Amino acid sequence: MKMTDQQRTAGPTAGRTGRRARPAAGAALLAVALAGAAALAGCSPDGAGGADAVAAAPADQRASGAPDQLATDPLGAVRGTADITGRAGSAHAVTELVTESAEKKAVFTGSGGYDYVKRIGRLEVQVPPGAATTGKIVEVLLPGTVYLQNSGAKVPEGKWVKLDVRQLPDGNLVSGGATDPAAAAGALRGAQKAELIGTEPVDGVPLKHYRGTLDLAKAADATGGRAGDGLRMGAQTFTVKEVPYDVWLDDEGRLHKVVEVFTFAGVAGSKEAKDQVKVVSTTTLSEFGAPVEAAEPPAADIFAMKPTESPK
Repeated sequence: MKMTDQQRTAGPTAGRTGRRARPAAGAALLAVALAGAAALAGCSPDGAGGADAVAAAPADQRASGAPDQLATDPLGAVRGTADITGRAGSAHAVTELVTESAEKKAVFTGSGGYDYVKRIGRLEVQVPPGAATTGKIVEVLLPGTVYLQNSGAKVPEGKWVKLDVRQLPDGNLVSGGATDPAAAAGALRGAQKAELIGTEPVDGVPLKHYRGTLDLAKAADATGGRAGDGLRMGAQTFTVKEVPYDVWLDDEGRLHKVVEVFTFAGVAGSKEAKDQVKVVSTTTLSEFGAPVEAAEPPAADIFAMKPTESPK
């Protein structure tokens, strides 16, 4: 797939922006997400895939109004689920993020929804004890942008911090304590291996279970635009490039559950096993088509930090 002019422009800039942000906002957000388990300077949750999934759907299929159907080829089924799920319009989301290093383990849980038509989602993430902040982080997710509320002590109560995912080395795939539901689906566009494990029930619904590995860089190229920025940042940062996944799809090809395993160096530049942090991200979708309450925060509620400040 050829890159757009926007992608060519964003690519190098994204990398430079990410490196500059490490000592500032990104670092503090990562500390929140990993609850002190490790320190990959700078991360937080992105909005990749989602709405662009609708835009990327084949024109003839959208125009015909023909119902979606799960592809018989496992690789085609997995790669196509982001577009098909996007055409569902919206979904309720439940997330779990488990971070584990040689010394610590932390579990983050969240819930909310994503509107694929309006290209916006909202999650409330429960922060475990020992993190840099307490209670819950509220996240509003758009392609390439994330707003965080209760992200650190220096941010006034009720105010939001706005971040471009290119500021965040992991592209906000793990650092906010949850993987953006659109990004979790968009990552599957980069599937390189897929095997049908069998049919299994999830919440009482019989689903096809697939397992394989994916490439975030290829997923970013397939997603394109601002929605691909977070995936591209993650591809540059994570130390295991063949990302393992398990995914459960219905007969229409919609995504009901996906588990993706990301790995990064807790000690910058180290490849030693003892310094690696594993993040198991689980996203479960349901109630397709149901209304989603999500809106971009008003400008008056955005807390503007100085370049040298962090929200911690």
